[in-house]
Amino acid sequence: MGNALVLVAVVAEPPQALYFFLINLSTLDILFTTTTVPKMLSLFLLGDRSLSFSSCLLQMYLFQSFTCSQAFILVVMAYDRYVAICHPLHYPVLMNPQTSATLAASAWLTALLLPIPAVVRTSQMTYNRIAYIYHCFCDHLAVVQASCSDTTLQTHMGFCIAMVASFLPLLLVLLSYAHIPASVLRISSREGRAKALSTCSSHLLLVGTYYSSIAIASVAYRVDLSLDFHVMGNVIYAILTPILNPLIYTLRNRDVKAAITKITSQDLSCDRSI
Repeated sequence: MGNALVLVAVVAEPPQALYFFLINLSTLDILFTTTTVPKMLSLFLLGDRSLSFSSCLLQMYLFQSFTCSQAFILVVMAYDRYVAICHPLHYPVLMNPQTSATLAASAWLTALLLPIPAVVRTSQMTYNRIAYIYHCFCDHLAVVQASCSDTTLQTHMGFCIAMVASFLPLLLVLLSYAHIPASVLRISSREGRAKALSTCSSHLLLVGTYYSSIAIASVAYRVDLSLDFHVMGNVIYAILTPILNPLIYTLRNRDVKAAITKITSQDLSCDRSI
């Protein structure tokens, strides 16, 4: 509901590159939670513990794809902030609608293609007729560990995908923000500096939330803890970011907050007139 409200608010505003990427991010959060949460609720509330092999592979693929998509969209948003602050006069030209659409489409396409080798290789591994996965959704490593085959290659492949989909985007985000502080200090007005820092702080909070949840999930897998902690780390990763993203942008971004206030006030006015 929070992401849907952000979508409505952003669509109602004049088109800007940042808002366009925010639409992508909110859509991605909705798809991300839809991939895992319904089955998790079915498991917890109804005790439905069964899932077909094809459905499990589909859930694994979508979960990995949306994870990669979020990392790449955050990179594109970081580049947008870099252009807006460091090259404000060229921003309308560099970040025109065609360029924004191309960057977003490239992020989605790369994320959709990247997990395919791991999913295909996982589908070719040997399993018992009924395989038991100690997890509340089909996480890649959890499915691999349920196989009867040698899991060494798949573990390394999953690690490589995680490196490409997580740490490389983080490096690009940090590279973009390395150029921003000097440009912010050159802004003459205090109001201009505050607005620039406000848009950057919202995005940095998103990046911090995303990579903090990844760090929790990674530590849960690497550290010698019980399997319950492994599962908990991934659940935090799968749920925390989509919940916090709309809160961060509605509370930290004045333009989005104003758009939501405008929409809700119009709805209240319509209700009173009726």
